Amino acid sequence: MAEMTQDEKRLLKRRMKSAARLYAVQALFQMEAVGQTVDKVRVEFEDHRFGMVTEEGEFSEGDIDVFRALLEAAVDNQVQIDRMTDRALVAKWPLGRIDPTLRALFRAAGGELIAARTPPKVVINEFVEVARAFFPDGKEAGFVNGVLDHMAREARPGAL
Repeated sequence: MAEMTQDEKRLLKRRMKSAARLYAVQALFQMEAVGQTVDKVRVEFEDHRFGMVTEEGEFSEGDIDVFRALLEAAVDNQVQIDRMTDRALVAKWPLGRIDPTLRALFRAAGGELIAARTPPKVVINEFVEVARAFFPDGKEAGFVNGVLDHMAREARPGAL
């Protein structure tokens, strides 16, 4: 088998980070929906979901370090993230009224905005893509973009 080029390695690394973001949203959703602890969900995802093969195809391998960091940041900073999200939403749409998948997405993205060095524009773009994966009709992607832009300006003033 031929060795990967630098560009191929960078692309693979980027895909693994993207997969980790998607898995983090799924894990946070599962924690809320089923009432599982972060440790239990983390182990389940790492042991069974990363690279899983189903009838629909093979799941991507995710970057475990990014996945763990996103979960930890989202859980450790959930109150702050939820408040940032509430401020970014229109008054008539409090966080409790939005789709649970979007709530999980905002928590994962908020965790990355607060705890990681990833440029805010990258975080926003990546999670807009995650929104497109969950909501293929596309209308939620614009909503996610607007909310995350507001959250990024609050989490990292002057970084955008």
